[in-house]
Amino acid sequence: MHRSSLPQIVFPVRALGAIALLCAVLPAVALAQASTKDVLAERSKGSPAAPITVYEMSDFQCPYCRQHALETFPELERSYIQTGKVRWVFLNFPLTSIHHNASAAAELALCGARLDKFWALHDLLFKYQETWAPLKEPGPFLSSLIDSARAPREPMEQCLTTGAARPEIEADAQAALRSGAQSTPTFYIEGGLLVGAQPVALWRAILDSIYKAKKGVNGKQ
Repeated sequence: MHRSSLPQIVFPVRALGAIALLCAVLPAVALAQASTKDVLAERSKGSPAAPITVYEMSDFQCPYCRQHALETFPELERSYIQTGKVRWVFLNFPLTSIHHNASAAAELALCGARLDKFWALHDLLFKYQETWAPLKEPGPFLSSLIDSARAPREPMEQCLTTGAARPEIEADAQAALRSGAQSTPTFYIEGGLLVGAQPVALWRAILDSIYKAKKGVNGKQ
């Protein structure tokens, strides 16, 4: 997480046998409203029928978010998303007080989402974060990523010029705050919050435990 002064709130490995006790009752994220379903689908991975849903509340300029995206997420995608165990939803939570280019990056990604290019731009933004993050005027470099993602330039530029994605970014940030998120990255997992760029081993312990518990509840083998 970027605000390193905050304590990490994680799912303790030793307590995984009692998932319901890992976090106190937390406010639910208001993400399933009819008005946002299609928007979320554009930046989701995995089956809507997956037994576990993870909401990633992230900031494209946050270095810990970059660490998660490049080092951890690819393995989670292979092991849990592609196998039908997890649906992954990305929410923008730009910490604009310390990351002055985060909103511009989020806007680029959400304009891309309208054209089925969210994940391509997601990957490029994190890959080249160290290039665009310190720029006083990131616009030209961010614009160059449109071509790198093979997104159609005209509708992308129209979206960026009109600010069409800005209400979505604000809605994402408000939903993240309602969930209890205070820093990035924060993950809302079946009623609990996991904070920070955590190693794959911890993710495996959490997701395997939740999956096992849900299979037991459903009476599956």
